[in-house]
Amino acid sequence: MGNFSHINEQNQPKMVDVSDKKITKRSATARATMFLGETIIKEFSNEEIITKKGPVFQTAIVAGIQAVKKTSDIIPMCHPLLISGVNIDITVIDATHIEVLCKVRIEGKTGVEMEALTGASACCLTIYDMCKAIDHNMVIKEITLLEKTGGKTDIKND
Repeated sequence: MGNFSHINEQNQPKMVDVSDKKITKRSATARATMFLGETIIKEFSNEEIITKKGPVFQTAIVAGIQAVKKTSDIIPMCHPLLISGVNIDITVIDATHIEVLCKVRIEGKTGVEMEALTGASACCLTIYDMCKAIDHNMVIKEITLLEKTGGKTDIKND
């Protein structure tokens, strides 16, 4: 099965054993872009939309943080982690799009890429849920890892 770390010698799934790894400071940042459309963007006041369900961005940020903490519950091979910090920023980037940045930090034996990606995803899904009464034409366009530090390999994407 090549170099897949989650497959054992019998070609069965496994969780990677990190017991021999050293504890290091690790971080990961993920970005999601989302098309909301002019109809939804026009609903903004002071960089927030207030719906009958509440403040959209504030709720989405809380959902993203919760998702980061629960990543190992929904992604089977992820280790449960003691998260040191999560910072999520949501920015309107033009008349139709937003950008979500999710940065996660830990001191641990394994990286937090999946946590950052999960946090950004949950943010967008929450925005979709809260804005669908206004317009169903939203599109979560891209979710990507921008940066990972502190492990065997550091990654920096643009």
